Amino acid sequence: MSKVIITAAITGGIHTPTMTPYLPITPKQIADETVKAWEAGAAVAHIHVRDPETGKPSSSLELYQEVITDVKARCDMVLCITTGGGLGMSVEQRVAVLPAFSPELGSFNFGSINVGLFPLVSRYSKFKFPWEPEFLSMTEDFVFPNTFKSLREFSMAFEAHGTKPEIEIYDVAMINNLAYMIEEGYLRKPVYLQFVMGLLGGIPATMENLAFLYKTAKESIGDFVWSVCAAGRLQMNMGTAALLMGGNVRVGLEDSMYLEKGQMAKSNAEQVEKIVRIAQELGIEPATPGEARNILGLKGLDKVNY
Repeated sequence: MSKVIITAAITGGIHTPTMTPYLPITPKQIADETVKAWEAGAAVAHIHVRDPETGKPSSSLELYQEVITDVKARCDMVLCITTGGGLGMSVEQRVAVLPAFSPELGSFNFGSINVGLFPLVSRYSKFKFPWEPEFLSMTEDFVFPNTFKSLREFSMAFEAHGTKPEIEIYDVAMINNLAYMIEEGYLRKPVYLQFVMGLLGGIPATMENLAFLYKTAKESIGDFVWSVCAAGRLQMNMGTAALLMGGNVRVGLEDSMYLEKGQMAKSNAEQVEKIVRIAQELGIEPATPGEARNILGLKGLDKVNY
């Protein structure tokens, strides 16, 4: 593969303000970080929003509007808006971005999963905001729900608004879910997969597991475009493995707060610059947003609703 799609996951809905001073929180910070990631070589940005006062993950359409219109005015980046939202949000809150903005690309979580963030509480003696320890602790008894009913409803919403789903695969069973939904006609090939690895509750981030995910998807659904992201310290390792296997790669402060061992990333752009350097050493160049649109078969920036 001569071109690779690099995605930057800008802020996410997992890390909290206490964990890193570099996490973008306000709409302007998120938009600025997105544009910097584009300048560094990312073709796609994965977008969440947060309450600008507290940093808590938010489903506010007004905040999304502020971020994505700002980015669109400054660059031609592909924006992948989350339908995962933040833990505890309702299905209605999560899917609302599709009719509101008709984005080119949107994340689509393809099965229910235990997302265990509760071990992080013991790492901090004090938190900046009261919501942070409560948010993390509740995940000990929480399931992130993505039932077959919601998979069907989300699939129909993606189709109705011309948004390409980025299928988030946290474990191998979700590939089986995907094969079923394709067979039933709710999704059309070619599909775009994001293998999400390393979360407590999901598949561990190892090269053997990545090869297993790829092999299982190939046997179950045939051809597809794919990317990899990994939580925490294995972000760059798994991204490099994806490059070597012919896949695309996601980095960003949603997935890891670090640039390397003991060194926090001061921006998403730093992580993008690092994976660009690795790719170029392997003879692979980052795709432009236009090239990413062609690879993924997106409808184009002129057909979004923002």
